[in-house]
Amino acid sequence: MEERLQKILSACGIASRRAAEGYITAGRVTVNGQVAGLGDKADPERDEIRVDGRPVRREEQRTYVLLHKPRGYVTTLSDEKGRKTVAQLVEGCGARVWPVGRLDLDSEGLLLLTDDGDLTHRLIHPSHEVEKEYRVWVQGDAEGALPVLTGPMTLDGAPLRRAKVKIIGRHGEETVLSFLIHEGKNRQIRRMCAMAGLEVRRLRRIREGPIRLGDLPPGTWRNLTEEEVSALKCLHF
Repeated sequence: MEERLQKILSACGIASRRAAEGYITAGRVTVNGQVAGLGDKADPERDEIRVDGRPVRREEQRTYVLLHKPRGYVTTLSDEKGRKTVAQLVEGCGARVWPVGRLDLDSEGLLLLTDDGDLTHRLIHPSHEVEKEYRVWVQGDAEGALPVLTGPMTLDGAPLRRAKVKIIGRHGEETVLSFLIHEGKNRQIRRMCAMAGLEVRRLRRIREGPIRLGDLPPGTWRNLTEEEVSALKCLHF
């Protein structure tokens, strides 16, 4: 059965769909010896598909990794500025995996990595809005900020789904907030807090959909269990 090339490449563990589109646009993908174009389709059982001259084969085995990302690491596979990357932390996982979504340089916590392009697309697509839970340490008038944080907010010209935010503790001059959000806009929580007059001092993601960080130490990773993988794939997108 014919499918779009970017879907085939992601299903084969070559790259995420978005990255695969870049491969196609750059002329790196051929089908039966002809350079493919964006929007082209192929049948992986019948057609010869190659990336950079190497044949593409559908693989059934996939790798799903949960990393406790520490602060000071960028969520990329490589970095032109020479900064430490999350790819360096999961080198021993036995597969070429990529991050599912992002955590900025100064944020920490749960980060999923996989070579499953289809699942990556489903988890990060804006329309799917997988719930994410964070612990956020802030300075400022947290009680006064709550009505702003839980009310209607707009980022990048688009309205956000209302966040669920509550105070769960205090440490000296810092207040600890629990954040539940569905989108994953760039530095979303930090920008929301700034709009509410708060300064974020620390931010940790502790849950994404059904997957929890638990007591995994910073800088370490583990493979997801079969039950966790099934729970991710059974999310109602």
